[in-house]
Amino acid sequence: MFPRPGETRRRRRRGCQGPRPPKMSHFTSEDEALLQSMLRQLLQSVKEKITGAPSVECAEEILLHLEETDENFHNYEFVKYLRQYIKNTVGPVIEEETEKCTSAQNQGEISGYDTLVQHLTKKARESKEYREMIHALKNVMMVVVESLINKFEEDRMHDKELASKAKKERQSGCYTDNCSDSDSSFNQSYAFMSQEQLQLLAERLDPSQPKEVRQEALQTLCLAPVSDILSSESWPSLRKHLTISLADPDATFSEKILRFYAKTFSSSPFNMTKEVYTSLARHLELYFLSGEYSLRISAGLDVSNSDVNRLLKKVRLLNEYQKEAPSSWIRHPEKYMEEVVESTLSLLSLKHKSNHPASPDFLSPMHFLALLDIKAVWFKKWTHAYYSRRVVFRLLERKYKSLINAAVQQCLDYFESCKAAVNKNSKVTDFSQQHCNSVSITDVLVLFAQLIYYSPSYPKTALAAHTDNYSPESLVMEILQVFCDQTGCAAECLYTDTVIDALLHPVQSLLSGTEVYINCIETTLLDVADILARIAASEDGLSLLLYGENEKKSKDSPPAAHVLVQFTKKLLHDDIPLLSESELMPVVKGAFIFVCRQMYRTSEGLQMLIPYGLHETIAEAWRKTSLLSERVPTPVTDADSTSSIGQEPKTSLLWEETLLDALLNFSTTPKGLFLLHSTGAMNDCVNFMFNRLSKKIQVNEYEDFGNRIMVTQMATTPRAAVALQSSGFIKALVTELWALLECGKDDLRITQPKSTPIDPIDQSCQKSFLVLVNVLTYPAVFELLSKRDIPNKPMYSFREVPTDIIDIIDRLIILNSEAKIHSLFNYEQSHIFGLRLLNVLCCELNTLLLLETQYKVSQVLLTAQEENVTEPSEGPRVFIIDGLSVERNHILVRINLIGGPQERILPLRELDKGSNLYPWPMFSSFPVPKCYLAETPMKAEFRQDKDLDKLLKFLKSPDKPTGWAEICRKQFCKVMKTRPDSISGPILAELIEKFVSHLSESRTDCYFSTGSYKAMDADVKKENLSSVQQLGVEMTVRYGKYLNLLKEDAENGLCFVLMNCEEFLKQQQRTVVSSLCCLQEHYAGYDWFASSIFLIMSGDREKTLRFLQQFSCLLVSAFLWLPRLHLSMHLPVTTVEYGIHPVYFCSAHHVEMLLKAELPLVWSAFHMSDFTPSQICLQWITQCFWNYMDWSEICHYIAICIFLGPDYQIYICISVFRHLQQDILKHTEARDLQVFLKEEALHGFRVSDYLDYMESLEEIYRPMLLKDMRTIRAQNT
Repeated sequence: MFPRPGETRRRRRRGCQGPRPPKMSHFTSEDEALLQSMLRQLLQSVKEKITGAPSVECAEEILLHLEETDENFHNYEFVKYLRQYIKNTVGPVIEEETEKCTSAQNQGEISGYDTLVQHLTKKARESKEYREMIHALKNVMMVVVESLINKFEEDRMHDKELASKAKKERQSGCYTDNCSDSDSSFNQSYAFMSQEQLQLLAERLDPSQPKEVRQEALQTLCLAPVSDILSSESWPSLRKHLTISLADPDATFSEKILRFYAKTFSSSPFNMTKEVYTSLARHLELYFLSGEYSLRISAGLDVSNSDVNRLLKKVRLLNEYQKEAPSSWIRHPEKYMEEVVESTLSLLSLKHKSNHPASPDFLSPMHFLALLDIKAVWFKKWTHAYYSRRVVFRLLERKYKSLINAAVQQCLDYFESCKAAVNKNSKVTDFSQQHCNSVSITDVLVLFAQLIYYSPSYPKTALAAHTDNYSPESLVMEILQVFCDQTGCAAECLYTDTVIDALLHPVQSLLSGTEVYINCIETTLLDVADILARIAASEDGLSLLLYGENEKKSKDSPPAAHVLVQFTKKLLHDDIPLLSESELMPVVKGAFIFVCRQMYRTSEGLQMLIPYGLHETIAEAWRKTSLLSERVPTPVTDADSTSSIGQEPKTSLLWEETLLDALLNFSTTPKGLFLLHSTGAMNDCVNFMFNRLSKKIQVNEYEDFGNRIMVTQMATTPRAAVALQSSGFIKALVTELWALLECGKDDLRITQPKSTPIDPIDQSCQKSFLVLVNVLTYPAVFELLSKRDIPNKPMYSFREVPTDIIDIIDRLIILNSEAKIHSLFNYEQSHIFGLRLLNVLCCELNTLLLLETQYKVSQVLLTAQEENVTEPSEGPRVFIIDGLSVERNHILVRINLIGGPQERILPLRELDKGSNLYPWPMFSSFPVPKCYLAETPMKAEFRQDKDLDKLLKFLKSPDKPTGWAEICRKQFCKVMKTRPDSISGPILAELIEKFVSHLSESRTDCYFSTGSYKAMDADVKKENLSSVQQLGVEMTVRYGKYLNLLKEDAENGLCFVLMNCEEFLKQQQRTVVSSLCCLQEHYAGYDWFASSIFLIMSGDREKTLRFLQQFSCLLVSAFLWLPRLHLSMHLPVTTVEYGIHPVYFCSAHHVEMLLKAELPLVWSAFHMSDFTPSQICLQWITQCFWNYMDWSEICHYIAICIFLGPDYQIYICISVFRHLQQDILKHTEARDLQVFLKEEALHGFRVSDYLDYMESLEEIYRPMLLKDMRTIRAQNT
C-alpha cells in the first residue's frame, strides 16, 4: 500500500535526533526543565556578545538578530527544539493547504511561487493550531525565564563566595594553548564592579604586592565584564601593571594574563582592544631588549623549552590579532590604527646595540613572527586596503626604513649562503655587496629570480602530495606571480631587461653549453617558464619579450623571444644533455612550448618567430609521438610490467595532446593557420579541439581568448572548414541550435508555456546564431553546400533533428511546403531565425550567388509573400504585415539591389509608432519598387584643375625621368586630398590605364611573368558562362545601368571580358588533384574586380581586357584581383593545395597586427565578440567593397591601391575600423558585432578623408608589409 501524500515526510521527521517536542500545547514539568537547560546553553554560548553590549537595548538587539550574526544559530539545541515543535504543530496544516493549492494551480486558479507562499503563510497563521501553539509557548517560556532570573538573583546574593567557588568549579572556559576563549560554564556568573572596586584591583595588581594578593585580584578581574574594565578610569594603571606582570617568572600567573588578553581580543571592539594589543607589543619589546633574553640564531630554537613556548604563545596571540584587526579598524578613527601599526613596527625593528652579546646573532621578533606566519598574511591584510596601506608605508618610509633594509639584507645573506653551497668556487657578486640603502625594487626582483635556482628545492613530483610548500623557492615564486598579476606593478618593476636576463640565466647557460650550478634544474626551468608565460600573457610583457626594453636590443644581446624559441627547439630535439635522462623532460618541454605559444598566438609574436620554423619542429615531435603511441605493446600478465606499460602510454598520450594543443594555437592568426596547414596536422588539431569543447575542458587561465576565435579563423579557409565538418563540430552546433529553437532544455521542468520572445532572435539562441554567422563564410559555405540539393522531403518527423548546414537551410530558411511548416513547434520564431541568418549570409555576394543559383532563394521568398495576402471580396489584395513578411521584404530588397549607403535604401525590419505602421511597399514579383533606389547620382561637373592636368600630362608624356612613379604618386595624393571627386569616370579610367601601362613595361615593377595572349572571338554569349557568373553579370549590369555607366548591350561585353580573363589566367595555372571543391578548374566565386574595372572603363571590353592583362604582371594584382592567383603557378604548389589566398594569410594577417597596435580598443572588441578582423576584411576585399561603399569610394579604393601600392589595401581597412570605432564598441556591448559589420554599409566613410592617416601608417609599416607581400611566391615557410 502506497503512503498518503505527506506521509513520507512525516515518517522522515520522526527520525530526527534530539529531544522530541510535545504534541500541540501540552508541556510537562520535564519539558520545562529541558527547555531551561537548552535556553541556558544558548545564553551561555552568546554571553560574550551580550555582556560586551554597552546597554540593555543593544543586548536585546543582538539577541533579535542572532540568526544573521551567528553562524552556529541553527545548531543550538534550543533552536532545533523550537523548529521541531513548530513543524509538529503547524506542519500538517501547511501540508493540507499545499495539496489543495496544487490541485487549484493545475486548474489555473493560482499561479506563481510567491503567490503560493503568501497563501500558505496566511492560512497557517490564521489556523487554530497556530494560535494554540503561540499561547502554549508564551506560557512555558515565562516559567522558564522566571526560573533563570531567580537563579541569577541567588548568584548575586552569594557574590562574596564567587572567588572560592571559581577555584572549585571546572573551568571549561580556560584557554587552551591557542589562547582562545571558549568558556562553557553557565553557572560562572560575572561580577559587576564599581569604579572603586576596579581601582582597588589595580592597586592589588601592582608588582610590589604579595603574590597571593595579585593572584586573587587577577582572578576577580577575569570575572568582571571586559567592557567595564577597558572603559574604567583605572584601566591605564591596570594596563601598566598587566604589561609588567606578563614578564612574571610565575608561568601560571603570566598565562592567566595572556588568557585575559585573548578574551579581550575576542569580545571587545577595536577601539578598546588596541590598548591591550599595544600593551602586549610593549611587553615583548621590553623583553627582547632585556638582559634576560639571549636566544641566538646559531643555537636554534628549542620549542620544548617552557620559556620559548611561552614566548611563542605571546607572539602567536599578537599575530592572531594582527590578522583580525583590519576587518574592523576602518570603522574607527585613524589614530587608533596608527597606534597599532606603530607599536608593531617598533617591535619588529628592534636591534641590539653593537656591544650587546647577542647582537651579531640576534633572534629577533621578526624571526618569531616569521615562524608563526611564514607567508606574512598579517602584512598582506594590512597593505590590502588603501586606508591602512597608506599609514603602513608612511611609517616605514619615515621612521622604520631599517625594517625594509633588514629584510633585503636577510634575502642577500640567504642568497649568498645558497650560492656558496651550490658553487663552492663562486665569489660574492658586486650586487650582493651593495648596501641595502641603494638597492632598487628591480635589484630585489633580480635577487628573487636568482633565488629560484640557487635556493634548495625539490622536483615538482616530490611536492605533489603536499598542499602547502613553504620552501624559499616556492615563496619567491608566489611573490613573482603576484607581481605578474598586478598589471601596473609589473609594468613598472618587472618588465625590464635586467629582470628578464636574470630569469633567462639558466636558459642561456644550457643553450650555450656552459656549466650550470643550480639546485634541481627541472624545477628551476619550470618556475622560470611559469613566470615568463605570465609575462607574455600581458601586452607590455609580450612587447618586452619580443623587442626588449624600449624596443632596443643590441645584436650581441637578442630579445628574449629569440632565446626562448631557440631553447624550445633544442628541448624538442632532445639536444640538452643535462636534461636528456630526466623524467620531467616532457613537462619542461611543455612549459616552454606554452611560453612560445603565448607569443606566436599573436600576429606580432608569430611574425618574429616564423624564421625559426617552430611549427615544423612541434609537428615533427608530434608525428614521432603519434607513431610511438600506435606501437603500444600488449600488456603481459606480470603485475609490475603491466603497471609500467600502462603508465608509459598515458604519459605519451598526454605529451601528444600537449603538442596538438600547441599546433592548434597557431590557428589564432591568419598566417599561423596557414603554417598549421603546412604541418599536415589540421584534421588532428580540429578533432582535438572538438573533443576538448565536447568535454568542456577549460583553456588555461592566462590565455586571452579561447577556441571560438580559432573556429572563426578556421571557417575562413576551405580545408579547415571541411575539417570542422568531419570532426563533428558542425553537427554538434546544429543539434544544439535545434534543441534551443524547437525543443528547449531537457532538464527544464515545464509547468506553463514559455513566454513569446520579444526579440526576433531569442536570447537563448543568440550565441548559436553568432557562432553560425562566424562559421558560414563563403569558403565554408562553398565546401559544405556546393552541388548539394535540398532534401525537400514529403514528410518530416518531430523527432527528426537537423545535423548539417543543408538541413538548417531546408528546415528554417526555405520553407516551401506544408510538411516543413508543420514540422516546427515554434514556426514563426524558428523561421525568423532562419531568415535573419539568410540575411547575414547574403551580405557576402559570392554566398548570395551560390544560394540563388542552387536554391532559387528569391523565388521562394516571393512566393511566400504572394501567399501572405488578404482575400477581400472586392478591390486589390493587401499584404499581411507580420514579422515574417517584414523580414522577407528586407531580404528581397537586399539581394536584388547592389549599392552603397547612399545608393540603395533598405527597408527597416521594425514597425513605426505612427499611424502608418510600415511605410515600405511590399512586392511579390520583380522588379523591385523604385523607391528602394536612391536618385541616380548626378555626374559632377568637370572643372579644370591644375594638379590633375599636371598628373595627366605627366602620364601621357613619352619621356619617363628617373623616379617618375614616385612623382605620379605624390601628384595623385595631392589631387585626392584637394579634389577627390575629380578622380572619377573617364579621368579615373585614363589615369589607371596609363599608370599601369607604364608600370607593366618596367622590369623592376613587374612581379609576375605573363605570356602573350590573343583575345577570343568577340561573339561570346552569356550562356557560355556558369550559372554563378551569369547571375553576377546580371547584377553588375543592373548596377552599371543605375550608375549610368553601361548601355543596353553591356552584358555581352562583360561576358567577353570574363571569358577571356578565365582563358588568359588558365595559361598560368597548374593542375592540382584535391578533394576541395574550390580547387577545381573554375574559380569558386564571381570576379568582382574585373567587373569593377569594366564599370570604370564604361563598358569598353577591349580596354578592360587590355588593362587586366597589363595589370596581372604587377604585385598589386595578387591582392586586388583574387581570381588572378587561382591555381596559379606563381605560388608554391603547397600554398595552392591549401586553398588559402594571400589576401588572407598576408593582407588580413597584417590588418590584425596593425589593428592591435593602432586601435587596441577595436582589437579587444573583436576578441570579446569571438570574431576576427581578418574574416570581415576578406569579405570586403573579395567583393571590392561592393554594397559597403558607394561607387565613387570603390573607385578611390582601387585607384589608391594601384597608385600607392598594395600595402594601402591594409591601411584602408585600418581606416575603416578607425571610422567605425564607436559603432564597434557599441555593438560589442550589444553582442552583435559580426552581424553589424556584415549587414551595415560604411556610412560616412570617405577614402580621401583618411589619406593623411594612411600616409602616417605607411611611414611606420611599409618596409615590413611590402617585404612580406613580395615573398608570397616563397611563402611556404
